[in-house]
Amino acid sequence: MDSRERITRAFSDASSTSDFDRLGEHLWRPIGASTVELSAPQEGELVLDACCGNGASALPAARRVGPGGHVDAVDLAAPLLADLERQADGLENITSAVADVTSWGRSGYDVVQCVLGIFFFSDMTAGTEHLVKRLRPGGRAAVTIWRRGSMEASGRHLAQAIAGVTGQEFPSRPRHLLDEVNTSETFGPWLADRGLRDVEVTESELRLSLSESLAWLVITGSGFAGMLTGLSEDETERVRQEYLASLQGAGAAELDATTLIGVGWA
Repeated sequence: MDSRERITRAFSDASSTSDFDRLGEHLWRPIGASTVELSAPQEGELVLDACCGNGASALPAARRVGPGGHVDAVDLAAPLLADLERQADGLENITSAVADVTSWGRSGYDVVQCVLGIFFFSDMTAGTEHLVKRLRPGGRAAVTIWRRGSMEASGRHLAQAIAGVTGQEFPSRPRHLLDEVNTSETFGPWLADRGLRDVEVTESELRLSLSESLAWLVITGSGFAGMLTGLSEDETERVRQEYLASLQGAGAAELDATTLIGVGWA
């Protein structure tokens, strides 16, 4: 199973237990709404929402463009798109597609937005450039990533818990391009190099008080769920207990989920 398949499976599993949607109340929908405020779809516009999940940014965009506009919502995880369609609640101006957006052929979009998705591309640079090329001349893109340090504590404590339960060190995440561009100072120039002009980067602060239930939901309702793949039910429960104890021991009472939203024009 390659990295793309693992991520798709992780998000599909999170959706099947409703944990992805439950976490959406705390993370995906606020982050999606912040992105749409900055991408600012207008009445009648054509929007591509890449890596759309279950619609945290695609659905508010569809409401903004109205019946004269349209949103193409694209993701690899079919269960998330099924959830999007259930939440669309009569909206007829949104079309969902199970597809790899890095080979999406349609172009001429007024707006292209991708919320917390580009770092899952097998080639983040080429994938982002492909999205930019979907824009019409003068169209705008909004790309959202985690700010440096965001969500890192959850992954670190989870890896420690898995190692404690299984007796095997969880492999460290390989160095990723995201690690080089996840600051306000570096993200804008990187997007400009992908073909956007007049790029502005907004730091969207989001900090949440970490109850035990939310701390574990962050794992089961996100891509972190993939780290639990292969564990038995008993092992997963032991990991949960060790993970929560580790967070408590470190005094981690807050989740930093701050994002960077880069907006630029084609």
